[in-house]
Amino acid sequence: MPKGSPELTAGRKDEIISACEKLYRTMNFKDITMNDIGNETTFTRTSIYNYFRTKEEIFLALLQREYYIWVTELDKIIDTNENLTREEFADALAKSLEERKQLLKLMTMNHFDMEENSSIENLTEFKKSYAASLNAVERCLQKFFPALTDKERENFLYAFFPFVYGIYPYVEVTEKQSKAMKAAELSFVPHSIYELAHNFILKLLP
Repeated sequence: MPKGSPELTAGRKDEIISACEKLYRTMNFKDITMNDIGNETTFTRTSIYNYFRTKEEIFLALLQREYYIWVTELDKIIDTNENLTREEFADALAKSLEERKQLLKLMTMNHFDMEENSSIENLTEFKKSYAASLNAVERCLQKFFPALTDKERENFLYAFFPFVYGIYPYVEVTEKQSKAMKAAELSFVPHSIYELAHNFILKLLP
């Protein structure tokens, strides 16, 4: 890590992450190179290695940032509502996911390789963001459904988060995938993120 103020370091890292995010809107993970990311920044391309050793570390940092944005939205649900019914909570939580398509898209990536190709320091920071999202959802449950037992909250979290990790491919289908499913005579009924999440959340709540 180069010498400099914490603000400069944070700013440079955020610029790199934003460059990665910009490219990811139109390119897939395997086609994006470190040079591509560096070319989107305002400093020398080789300088990128002072902040991230691998492409996987940058994508993990982008996912980390998306988690914290989602946590902010979950905290807003808690702070702006005194009480929520099952239906109202399912609506609020499903909407928070609908607004975070980038988060859901990143979740579909190969986390094993991303984490294995990241330093322990960067991986630890990422795990903190994941923990923050778990804690935020649990705080929602504690506030709006105080009658739930510890085990019931745990069961909700261990069902909800795997569901969240797998929802994106069911709502975002490419033209190539559509043609393949049609050729395979595979029935596919399109649904929105909101629809799938809302229905699933209601099923999880007792």
